[in-house]
Amino acid sequence: MTSVLIKNTQIVVADNDLMHQDVLVVDGVIKKVANNITETTDRVIDANGVLMTPGLVDVHVHFREPGFAYKETVATGSRAAARGGFTTVLAMPNLDPVPDTLANFQMIKANNDANSLVHLYQYAAISTDLTTEDVSDIKALTDAGAVGFTNDGKGVQTAATMLAAMKAAAKAQRPLVAHVEDNSLINGGVMNLGKRAEELNLPGMDPLGESSQLARDLVLAKATGVHYHVAHISTKESVELVRIAKAQGVNVTAEVSPHHLLLDETDITSDNAYFKMNPPLRTPADRTAVIAGLLDGTIDMVATDHAPHSLAEKEGSFIGAAFGITGIETSFQLLYTHLVKSGIATLAQLLDWMVIQPQQAFGLTGATAIKVGQPADLALFDIGHTHKITADEFASKGVNTPFIGATIYGQTLLTMIDGQIVYEA
Repeated sequence: MTSVLIKNTQIVVADNDLMHQDVLVVDGVIKKVANNITETTDRVIDANGVLMTPGLVDVHVHFREPGFAYKETVATGSRAAARGGFTTVLAMPNLDPVPDTLANFQMIKANNDANSLVHLYQYAAISTDLTTEDVSDIKALTDAGAVGFTNDGKGVQTAATMLAAMKAAAKAQRPLVAHVEDNSLINGGVMNLGKRAEELNLPGMDPLGESSQLARDLVLAKATGVHYHVAHISTKESVELVRIAKAQGVNVTAEVSPHHLLLDETDITSDNAYFKMNPPLRTPADRTAVIAGLLDGTIDMVATDHAPHSLAEKEGSFIGAAFGITGIETSFQLLYTHLVKSGIATLAQLLDWMVIQPQQAFGLTGATAIKVGQPADLALFDIGHTHKITADEFASKGVNTPFIGATIYGQTLLTMIDGQIVYEA
């Protein structure tokens, strides 16, 4: 039997209301939550009044292995997740080989299971190589453990392919996760189409590329009854489409990334590829719309879209640089600082978006509260002191984030999975 007693922590009881408690963990499960627990344990940790939450859940990460281990590995990515306070993550399939066959999926899952510090679930591809019209064997991949199906990084270009995939995913009772992007409207763009792209003399990506394909998919989702999940929603039109679809009873959920909540195209003041991401940073009106959509429940959750790249791939101009931004080590911290501290949202809402909603939508079984009987997937955050983000502190191989140099609250102090400490500052 292993036991840990965490003394003097604070847990969220409602909105921003915190309650001082001790938490006793025995054999990976929360056994007692009370004041002044005095039982003898293998280890006692004095939390000094910092915040304890259930472990965070991220339904959209890129751990790059196999195929791109120079960017990230399962080991470095999961260590970064733990450092961010995450205990469960869902990994995207844009790998080499792509998990579009049973053999590829089983190999990738075995590597995940052997090397991840955190609970790691793997998506399989909607179609062969993420780009063809040949729908994967969704039943076989579901039976092998696929948490859902997505061609993330690529939009599914034909309605027939998407319809066939939705029918199969609905039958398998797995979510279909869409990167919505109509290639015919991208036109070689590297940032959002509009005034700022013109000012920087950079080619723009038409935001209709997102919303037009989303509209198609929502009609198909209504017809099939599939659980359809929208990845990294970024435009006001897309938010409105999801709002209408939910009102019509479509089984749709949506996520938004921290960078689309906190930044917009006006933050891009020079040709700096650390701001290059897909979908791109949109207009201030779009940013206002995704915040409003998150607050009113149109958007269900926050997902980081953690996308590490090498330094060489993010150097220089938007032209030629890779799309993507790291985020799993900074997302709770940035959102706590800019949404909760500023009064836009409550701490309870932030945990709903980063713990409860992701688990409910994807049928996961991790901790959703600091309560007796819950698995001891926990994180401790210092919300009382500031911390400056620096490039040399990341556990991830990727440092490609425009948030380096930002001052935040909520630095992770400890992360525990099934009662085992996997990160300690």
